[in-house]
Amino acid sequence: MKIEKYNQRILAVLGTVGVIFLIVALIAFISITIMEHRRFNDYEDTETGVLSDEKIEELQKENKREQVISFRQPRLIDTLNSTYVIPVSHKTLDEKEDINGLLNAYSASSDYEPSDNRYSSGAYGNYNNVIVYKPKTENHKKLFNERINFNRIQSEYFDDDIYLLMNIAKNDTYKDGVINLKDFKSLYIYSLKSEKLKNVGIDGMDVYDYEFLNETKDLIIRFGIDKNDDGTYNEYNEPTIIKKYNLETGILTDIVDEKIRSELQKTLEGTKK
Repeated sequence: MKIEKYNQRILAVLGTVGVIFLIVALIAFISITIMEHRRFNDYEDTETGVLSDEKIEELQKENKREQVISFRQPRLIDTLNSTYVIPVSHKTLDEKEDINGLLNAYSASSDYEPSDNRYSSGAYGNYNNVIVYKPKTENHKKLFNERINFNRIQSEYFDDDIYLLMNIAKNDTYKDGVINLKDFKSLYIYSLKSEKLKNVGIDGMDVYDYEFLNETKDLIIRFGIDKNDDGTYNEYNEPTIIKKYNLETGILTDIVDEKIRSELQKTLEGTKK
């Protein structure tokens, strides 16, 4: 009997310890989930993109600014000619500062660094320009003269040239006060050989993704269609069309012709006879 009672007590103690362990584990799990949620929200708050033209006009009337430029680490893009690209980023200040005088590089600003990846900068985009730098000649060339926002610089290598590809937003089409990757984007392509910049886009559509056809200079580009006219493309319930762009000719053409598109739509609707 004594042994039986002893075993029962041991089981009771172990059961109690097990319950306590499960409670502690549950509390830890909930705490981690809450922290991750807050971190994600902080990320969204930090990655504001570039302020819209309307917001900039308001700040200029006050003679103030809210964002300052910030440079990312230079990346060697052409070993033979010793050419680098320097992504130009930006930080949003904790408080507005006077726009007159020299740029105060030590003003308080968000210290969030969006990514360790040297090629990209987060979902909302943290780049606003690119500098092509040649140390041998101390030549610096900025690629854009307008306010833009993007998050990735893709390099593509061919025997006769190197191209930089950037999917860029330059207008606040979503009307949320910032220019970021929620807005319509177009594809910009820069040739290191010719030093020319090309823009590929369709008004009212969003460049959703792109890829080179194997062993060619033809790009396959998918454009998102804004069916509900809210100024942004939603991949979950809005369609895409697909086109081909030739880097050398600059011509954008359909891959799937109108006849086949119409037949596919009728088949989907169940109206094809």
